[in-house]
Amino acid sequence: MAHTVHEETPLLHVQQQKRRRTPLPWRQFTIILFLQLAEPLTSQLISPFAPQLIRDIGVTNGDETKVGVYVGLLHSLFFATQALTVLHWSRVSDHIGRKPVLLTGLFGLSLSMYCFGLSKTFVGLVLSRSLNGALNGNVGVMKSMMVEITDETNLAQAYAFMPLAWSSGGTLGPLIGGFLSRPADRFPNVFGNVEFLKEYPYFLACAVPATFTAIAWIVTFLFLKETLPNSVSLRQLIRSKIRQWSSNRKDIQSELPTETPATNEDDENKPLPLRALLIPRVLIAAGNYAALSTIEIAFRGVQPLFYATPIELGGLGLDPPQIGNILATYGVLNGLFQIFFFANLHDRFGSKAIFTVAVSSGIPFILTCPLINALARAYGLNWAVWCMIGVQIICSMLLNLGYACIFIYIAAASPNRGSLGATNGIAQMLVSIMRSIGPASATSMFSFSIKTPAHAWFVYYFLLLIVFIAIGTSLLLPRKLWKN
Repeated sequence: MAHTVHEETPLLHVQQQKRRRTPLPWRQFTIILFLQLAEPLTSQLISPFAPQLIRDIGVTNGDETKVGVYVGLLHSLFFATQALTVLHWSRVSDHIGRKPVLLTGLFGLSLSMYCFGLSKTFVGLVLSRSLNGALNGNVGVMKSMMVEITDETNLAQAYAFMPLAWSSGGTLGPLIGGFLSRPADRFPNVFGNVEFLKEYPYFLACAVPATFTAIAWIVTFLFLKETLPNSVSLRQLIRSKIRQWSSNRKDIQSELPTETPATNEDDENKPLPLRALLIPRVLIAAGNYAALSTIEIAFRGVQPLFYATPIELGGLGLDPPQIGNILATYGVLNGLFQIFFFANLHDRFGSKAIFTVAVSSGIPFILTCPLINALARAYGLNWAVWCMIGVQIICSMLLNLGYACIFIYIAAASPNRGSLGATNGIAQMLVSIMRSIGPASATSMFSFSIKTPAHAWFVYYFLLLIVFIAIGTSLLLPRKLWKN
């Protein structure tokens, strides 16, 4: 019986009928997944103890309503500084290769986390988080590598595994942060006599991901293979840039030394100038990625703060270990759900339908927050409260389905393979800008909401507005992927 293909037929399903799925290159693929653990591990580590850290350093002068503002600022700083540099790192990786940029980013992550653990002032925390973001351009580069080691038959399968790394890092980060923060107080029999950990109560928690990232640097240096076919040395790139400035030419690659005439394959692998990448399909894909990330990062900023805020102020009054356990449970379930269900769901419904459902799941997530607080006020931390927390975890899992879909759109939006890094860099720059705004604005709105009972719902109105904007943006995505 013939299978009818129409405009709503998922593209991947049609492609799978034409070609068998290519096996993934598991050795290099596993290394890339391993490297992806570093960023969520370091970024999510501070979530359980950030409110207490702000209280300890005394920057709020005891004003509990200001804690959310400073917590949001810490979360935003990483992405604000990343937004200033990530496009440049991604474009550089299109020329000198992916591996050198990855090594630089891993070094920056490790160094900044050690510095964060040793910081005793808010200025020190700010400088550490800024260093973390400025030296880290790995996200877009690793997505480019993922495309370069796969093809159209197994790209969706590869992206289904990406949330596993992020979920694992997002799981281990809060667990480590909640379990190892203030070890002298929590484990007096083991660390009670260690004066260093009394002086720097958050160093042990920060040292674990910092050391992991240092190990990841070694693994990258020894075992990861370069995926860019026509990379040049940094010295050649610098010389080419100098010649470009002197001759007022726009294209760096036009001055790079070549031994053979240009071919169609060379054109496919040649990085395009930035202006050539600012086309509608790139901007649509990048804009939807930014919208999805704004929802997710705003939720991640408000969620632990909501859990840590006393019940009488509108929160749930949980301690850091409990918050870490909730976030860790979500991380485990999300990773398993993505691996076992995303590919089949994608084959059946297609990228656009899943992405739209993903961003729409933010609505029930938001509405459960005031319901949880109302139940906690009336009955305490009973089974109904934990059931509502379970609903939030399910909504978060659905939300994260959108990432694999939008990654596929971004890969398809690139004008050629040689501009994959720059295309991912543009998308990641927009995401970093929104992620720098999202946590600070959301947590500041939360702090504003808990000051006055009449303003209690302001933060939820704000989050709902973000979700509705994302739903509207998703309507711009085509049902079928773009073709070069």
